[in-house]
Amino acid sequence: MTFQTTEPPFRFRQGTRPLLISLPHVGTHVPPALEARLSDEARRVPDTDWHLERLYDFADALGASVLVATHSRFVIDLNRPPDDASLYPGQSVTGLCPVDMFDDQPLYREPSDVPGVAEMAQRREAIWAPYHAQLAQALARMKAQHGVAALWDAHSIRSVVPRFFEGRLPDLNLGTADGASCSPALAEQLLAIGQSAPGYSAVLNGRFKGGHITRAYGKPAQGIHAVQLEMTQCTYMQESGPFAYLPDVAAGVQPHVRRMLEAVLAFVEQ
Repeated sequence: MTFQTTEPPFRFRQGTRPLLISLPHVGTHVPPALEARLSDEARRVPDTDWHLERLYDFADALGASVLVATHSRFVIDLNRPPDDASLYPGQSVTGLCPVDMFDDQPLYREPSDVPGVAEMAQRREAIWAPYHAQLAQALARMKAQHGVAALWDAHSIRSVVPRFFEGRLPDLNLGTADGASCSPALAEQLLAIGQSAPGYSAVLNGRFKGGHITRAYGKPAQGIHAVQLEMTQCTYMQESGPFAYLPDVAAGVQPHVRRMLEAVLAFVEQ
């Protein structure tokens, strides 16, 4: 089987300050030929990081650049390394081209529908590579213009996913690859903002320490600081279908997320 798509691999908005917000799991597009191979449930793309572009609608006002995925993570996961190495050895994870959903159900109707090596390479070339090329180019441009750059990799997930973690996930999960992807001082500032947010829980480098994007691009010694924020979806939306955005609920958490990004900018621009 071959892979083709008519959709661009990403949307990008250029900002004016040294902050890039990456949204690698918000895409919902699945090319029709591939969609026909998916299960009925998989066609609903339930593992999407829904509505994050709306939650981060203050990005333009901050002067941030924004990189938005268009294709579903079921097509290819932009936050996985290109060789599909596990981000969390020994723990359950989904791959570069997933074959199952977060609930462990098969993604594809038949075993014969699962992509082979050649198709995975085509998906990587068509979607993964352009997204990462744009990400790298945006960071390089910021570094050249400002001397520093910050990358904020924005994610969300259902608050209860037994496959990946026990019990209920904290609301605001900051990841800095155990301190390797950004300044520890900045990380502590961000954690303090999260922990002081009334009604929300926050953790640093807990279950989610940052995926491939955070780990690959964060180079604090070179002035490039990368942070992942994995939010529980119940802080801003319905966690089950129809996965609606809840403006009144989102209004509670949004100021705290914005405060984190303002702290990132203050740190790198000082």
